[in-house]
Amino acid sequence: MSASGAPGRLTLCATCLFGVEGPLASELRRLGMEDVEASDGRVRFRTDERGLARANICSRFAERVLLELGRFGARSFDELFEGVRALPLEDWIPENAAFPVKGYSVDSALHSVVDCQRIVKKAAAVRLAAARGASGMLRESGAVHQLRFAIMRDEASIYLDTSGPSLHKRGYRPGRLAAPLRETIAAAMVDLSRYRGRGDFRDPFCGSGTIAIEAAFAALNRAPGSRRRFAAEDWPVLDRRIWRAEREAAAAREYRGDYRIFASDIDPAAVELARENARRAGVEDYIEFSVADALDRSPAGGSGVIVTNPPYGERLLEREEAGRLYARLGEVWGAALGWKLHLLSGHPDFERCFGRRAEKRRKLYNGPIICYLYSYSL
Repeated sequence: MSASGAPGRLTLCATCLFGVEGPLASELRRLGMEDVEASDGRVRFRTDERGLARANICSRFAERVLLELGRFGARSFDELFEGVRALPLEDWIPENAAFPVKGYSVDSALHSVVDCQRIVKKAAAVRLAAARGASGMLRESGAVHQLRFAIMRDEASIYLDTSGPSLHKRGYRPGRLAAPLRETIAAAMVDLSRYRGRGDFRDPFCGSGTIAIEAAFAALNRAPGSRRRFAAEDWPVLDRRIWRAEREAAAAREYRGDYRIFASDIDPAAVELARENARRAGVEDYIEFSVADALDRSPAGGSGVIVTNPPYGERLLEREEAGRLYARLGEVWGAALGWKLHLLSGHPDFERCFGRRAEKRRKLYNGPIICYLYSYSL
């Protein structure tokens, strides 16, 4: 069994959507994390308490940052109970703190998530009560310390959730159009396009503006979590000053420049919403919004990248109609010489409809929806 003690070297796990592990692992290394190790839907790493704050504030691709309390074999409820009870939970969960439990089990003998939740909660309560010399029910009126468990192939990992609301919730997009693109997937698409603020960037199906806003964050090297709070900010075991220090350090790493980011949509209401979201994100001065039909013409001259997420049938259009849209895009954008196209679609026949095989295809999950990012040199 492994366990992480209160501040010192910490083992953390950043969760992500499937397909984003590579960009997330590279990002964590750039942020100074150690022993970075990617697996399906998660990246484990080691750091200190300032690194814990930095990962939450700066990561563009993580969904959550979890503090790993321990890992152990759990093929029975007794093993799960004893494994949790052996962890030093009192080092992290203070008296009167709330400690709700969430989790999942995959390919394991313990397949009932509800029963696993009950066992983890009971074991945690027994451990905390014994550490405090308490009897009876524990009061849970203080700050939330969300316990999470993951049981995969009979190995249990027990975590504390340091993030609170998922990190893809940047706070700039309270308005919703149908089938929005998750911010972390948009950020990964921008990263995989290799856009770093140089040249033109276009999204001709901008919807609520998420891709263009994440492109502006990338160009500015802006920390997406600099304007929100995190669950661990209320934990007394962590020095509150680390959060201010890391926000100030993130601000000092920002760039300044003139960027050519263009976002358009055929729907005027969508463009207005995208402009308002960019204002909330603090990047409206870096994006030029317009109402335009993506089928009117290809980008005129120059060079740059097109990163976009057009409708693909299961969401806003029927598949046949989406196929006709892709065919027209293939005709119109075929003249966009010098441009790189990165298009996300869940349509099963995208390449056939578009009329060209992609140079690269990457599987990405937008929430539960399986999609592919198709990359072309036009």
